[in-house]
Amino acid sequence: MMAEVVTGEAVALELPVANFPSRIAALIIDMLAQIFVLLIISVAVAVSRPANADYLAAGLVAAYVIVIVAYPTTIETLTRGRTLGMLALGLRVVGDDGSPERFRQAFVRALVGVFEIWTFVLAPVGLITSIFSERGKRVGDVFAGTYVIQERMPVRHPLPPLFAVVPLPLTEWARSLQVASLSDQTADAAGSYLRRFGELSPEARESIGVMLANTVAQQVSPPPPAGTPPAAYLSAVLAVRRERDMARLAAMQGSGPLPGAATPPPPPPPAAQPPAVQPPAAQPPDRADFAPPG
Repeated sequence: MMAEVVTGEAVALELPVANFPSRIAALIIDMLAQIFVLLIISVAVAVSRPANADYLAAGLVAAYVIVIVAYPTTIETLTRGRTLGMLALGLRVVGDDGSPERFRQAFVRALVGVFEIWTFVLAPVGLITSIFSERGKRVGDVFAGTYVIQERMPVRHPLPPLFAVVPLPLTEWARSLQVASLSDQTADAAGSYLRRFGELSPEARESIGVMLANTVAQQVSPPPPAGTPPAAYLSAVLAVRRERDMARLAAMQGSGPLPGAATPPPPPPPAAQPPAVQPPAAQPPDRADFAPPG
């Protein structure tokens, strides 16, 4: 699932919600670090006054509160939603509205974590909510109004120059292209296909291209001109989608359109022509129908 996150520069970005295994791995790293610090403080307290039981008990309680509650609260507040484990795995805690985590939210998460993570009182409930929640929320996130996102994304190579723009024969058609319903998963699959286009055999290029083009055609409109090759169709759709995403981010930042737009500016209006009676044109199909290879 993708979530909209607002950066410090007031720019909205689409980032995926952190998956369950990565959150568990980050939690284990944080717990190991906290246990290590807790052992060091406990040994130091015990060595300082070993004969004073009251002093030892008070020192251990203070160490527990500092390491288990104060540590995550402080570090998440100062780093705007990151702990040691989250930094290692590229995760970050954000508010339900996508804003950076605040002190109150970090404190609630840490306080609930005492019962959910360290004493296991709420551990079964937290496990259930993390698995079934749409945003993977544990109990602390539910009370604090937060969730965890995957901030570090894998490096993605750019598309080859041939597939990074709208092909010239599709320029006019691309002006009216509607790509709002194109899912991220389908766009990623199409982009991966175009990046690996030169590595595929001719048979694989044709079969995979036809399959992806038909999938994309079910989510965008209007259908492409008859005879459009699947690779050209996919590159045009992705170029238009990328251009409009860039324009949306530029508008949110209060600047003009970004350079490198895929679709050229509209042509000047044609000269006035006398009306003429034309025979009715055939209606285009509702969707493209890319034929499978013969």
